[in-house]
Amino acid sequence: MKVSELILKVANGLISFVIILSLSLAGLYAAYALWDNSLIYAAVDDAQADMLKLKPQEDKPTFDELLAINPDVQAWLTLDNTNIDYPVLQGETNLNYINTDVYGNFALAGSIFLDSRNDGDFYDTYSLLYGHHMDNGKMFGDLSLYKEEAFFKENKTGTLILPDRVYKLEIYACLLVSSSEEAIFNPKRWQDNIDDLLQFADSNALYLNEVAIENAMNSTDGDPQILALTTCSSEFTDARTVILAVMEPYVQQQNRTVE
Repeated sequence: MKVSELILKVANGLISFVIILSLSLAGLYAAYALWDNSLIYAAVDDAQADMLKLKPQEDKPTFDELLAINPDVQAWLTLDNTNIDYPVLQGETNLNYINTDVYGNFALAGSIFLDSRNDGDFYDTYSLLYGHHMDNGKMFGDLSLYKEEAFFKENKTGTLILPDRVYKLEIYACLLVSSSEEAIFNPKRWQDNIDDLLQFADSNALYLNEVAIENAMNSTDGDPQILALTTCSSEFTDARTVILAVMEPYVQQQNRTVE
C-alpha cells in the first residue's frame, strides 16, 4: 500500500471516529437533557400536589399551614379550566422567586409571584403576577390557551383567595406585548387612575370581554381592581402573554384593617 493511500485510510478512520464520537456525545447530552427536564417537571408536579392539599377554602380561608411553610405566601390563585392553581408569593425583589419554589429551594420553575412593588394585601388598583411558561400547562404555561379565541370566549373566570377575603376574577383581556411595555410592567403607574390602562387594553388586546369591565365600572364607587398575569411567549423577542382580570370582592372577613 502506498503511503498516500495509508494516510488517506487513517484520515478516513479518524473522521469516522470523530463523527461517531460526536453523535454519541450528542445522544448522551440529549438523554441527559430529557432526564433533567423530566426532573424539573416532576418537581413542579410534586410541589403543586403538596400545596393543593393545603389550598384554602373560599368560604373560610385558612393560610396557617401555608404561612408556616413560607411567610411570603400572600394568596392562592385559580383560573378555571386550566392547570393554574397555585399559591402566590411575594419577595423583597422580583428576583426572589423567579427560580425559587414555595419551600425556599432553588427550582428552575420558580413560583407564581406578585410584583415586589405591589401591596401584598392586594389593595392596589392594579396588581401584577409573574410565572414561568412551561410545557404541559405547568406554572403559567396555560396562559397561552387564552390566545385561542374559542378558549377565551368560553373561559373567563377564576378566584383569588386571601387570608381575609376572596375575589372572583372575570377575565376581560388577552394581550401580547413586549417585556418593556410600561403600561403592563410598571404597576405603580395605575394606582391613581386606571383609565389609560383600560384604553391601552382596548387598543392592543387580542380579545376583549367588554361586558366584564363595563359591569365593574358600573358597580363600584371608584376604579375597579385589575389583576394582570404574565408569562413569556414565543411570537417575537421578549414577547409576553398578558391576561387582565377584574377583581370582584366575593367574601369579606374583617381580619385586617384597611389602611
